[in-house]
Amino acid sequence: MTNTYGNWPSPITAEMLTQQSAKISEPQACGLDVFWLESRPAEKGRNALVQLFTNGARQDVLAAPHSVRSRAHEYGGSSYLVTPERIFCVLDADQGIYVIDRATHTLEALSAPDNYRYADFCWDQRRQRLICIREDHTHANHAAQIYERSEIVAIDLKGNVQVLVSGADFYSNPRLNSTSDKLSYLCWNHPQMPWDGSECYCASINAAGDITTTQFIAGSKTESVFQPQWSPNDELFFVSDRNNWWNIYRHTFNSADGNRAQSPSTDKLDIVDCICDMPAEFATPQWIFGMSTYGFLNHTEIFCCFSQKGQWNLGLINIPNKSLTTIPNDFKDIAGVHCYNSQAYFLAAGAVQSTVLYRFYKHQIKAVLPANPGLLSSDDIAQPEAISFATTDGEIAHGFYYAPKNKSAIIPQNLRPPLIVMCHGGPTGATETSLNIKIQFWTSRGFAVLDVNYRGSTGYGREYRDRLKNNWGVTDVIDVCSGARYLIERGLVDKNKVAIRGSSAGGYTVLAALTFSDTFKAGASLYGIGDLEALAKDTHKFEARYLDSLVGEYPARQDLYRARSPIHHIEQLNCPVIFLQGLKDKVVPPNQAEAMVAALRSKGIKTAYVTFAEEGHGFRQAETIQKAIEAELEFYLEVFNHKQA
Repeated sequence: MTNTYGNWPSPITAEMLTQQSAKISEPQACGLDVFWLESRPAEKGRNALVQLFTNGARQDVLAAPHSVRSRAHEYGGSSYLVTPERIFCVLDADQGIYVIDRATHTLEALSAPDNYRYADFCWDQRRQRLICIREDHTHANHAAQIYERSEIVAIDLKGNVQVLVSGADFYSNPRLNSTSDKLSYLCWNHPQMPWDGSECYCASINAAGDITTTQFIAGSKTESVFQPQWSPNDELFFVSDRNNWWNIYRHTFNSADGNRAQSPSTDKLDIVDCICDMPAEFATPQWIFGMSTYGFLNHTEIFCCFSQKGQWNLGLINIPNKSLTTIPNDFKDIAGVHCYNSQAYFLAAGAVQSTVLYRFYKHQIKAVLPANPGLLSSDDIAQPEAISFATTDGEIAHGFYYAPKNKSAIIPQNLRPPLIVMCHGGPTGATETSLNIKIQFWTSRGFAVLDVNYRGSTGYGREYRDRLKNNWGVTDVIDVCSGARYLIERGLVDKNKVAIRGSSAGGYTVLAALTFSDTFKAGASLYGIGDLEALAKDTHKFEARYLDSLVGEYPARQDLYRARSPIHHIEQLNCPVIFLQGLKDKVVPPNQAEAMVAALRSKGIKTAYVTFAEEGHGFRQAETIQKAIEAELEFYLEVFNHKQA
């Protein structure tokens, strides 16, 4: 008996989306042990700090319900640091810094209960103090556009705080050189996002720990700097997109005191040189703290990952020769590079394997832990096909196409599958091509999937990334529609059964595409944006001015905000939509979804509104993730008349 597309008997249940290995992040090594965070949906999204010993045993450093998570910038990241004697971490419950004594395993508070948030730690061994980013929320009032203050602070082991650097809207990446007399860091100001423009500085520190002078290193409002880091030779490396691609550069201090010589004719000027000049991205948008794509194996070698045409690779850079050697591997996505004691640790996922922590040592790659057994047969896993297609405004966009695949299904003859077009978030981000159980959930049921890297996505150079500037809601909509039409014209999908789904910024592209085009027959918005004005007026500090570059300055360009907001053009939206929303979302508040739902229902258009009381921006709990995708599937089947009696 033939199986109807969309109703194939799938081996993937909603439970499997959360039963697979916990999502891991932030790997670190110290001494002989390795550490990482595990986000566990089955434990209400708790971030467990895990330690792996040399004998292969592993344990949670802190028992449940302790969760290690920073909420600085709302998105967090870089929430713990391991030193030989101690572990410093941010606990989600109160956002305070806590110290774990590695010898006694005692847990003590370092910061007093307050209105601060912390992230991005660096240990000052010379002065026995912690250096980090601190957000002061004491006087914040987002409704009045009064935002928290960001600064770099030093905290000694008694909890005494010294403010080292302040004045910019944002800071990140405070890092000390080997002698602890120089501190490098990044900063940027509204309306820039860090991938639009940021600046790298180097501050000189005296014996007492005070900053004496500060030197500009690189960056501008139109140059993005990423991951400044000191080499074993105390040369300052960083990633910059000054040549259109995020490449690695080196800043060598030649003057005696480490400051730029005053005379341009002197032979003691600092030297800045590109270590690996190539059309590839050695960075990724800095949405969270602590993102890392490279590290130093020794004085002459850099271990790195880089992206070309949406695909990630591993490489070794010989610093003296400025040459890169690609490391053969089968990985599709790579992140979280951390080098320690001539070894490199990194996170990677492949076409048939979810994210695993690996170690690179003596030119060999080995899993730190045995890879989890695959949940699926390779015969059930749809593989991505990289596609590039012409857009209706005469340019080229990119994406990955997944054909339906299920070894147990009897494929209907003379029929084409329904299509789900996916819009990644950000919008400055990129889709991944490694095993994604959520994509396989759809393809194994008989849906085709197109995951679009619309113009504005990362991985194709700054020029491609900048194509979304002033054009959000226009260029991305053109691209998702062009991608769907490309597949329809190739005869790969059913033109009458085309849906679009996306979360956060991707949810806005969903709603805009449904409102301003007639390409799609249904949509799913996961904590997406319906009213750009509301977002401009009511969101957190990190993204408070993001729309200045994506749409225009507000309120000066209120006309554009209203013109591109689906909520103001609801008369043009005439197809079913399902909304999935966390009620604790501070990035995209629930009132955005509620306004769209009310407008659709007033028109009598089929809609569904599914809420989750304990979720914020992004779904972390197992029950939520399962309920959300089951509701979305049910919605599509009803809309496309696939639901079986």
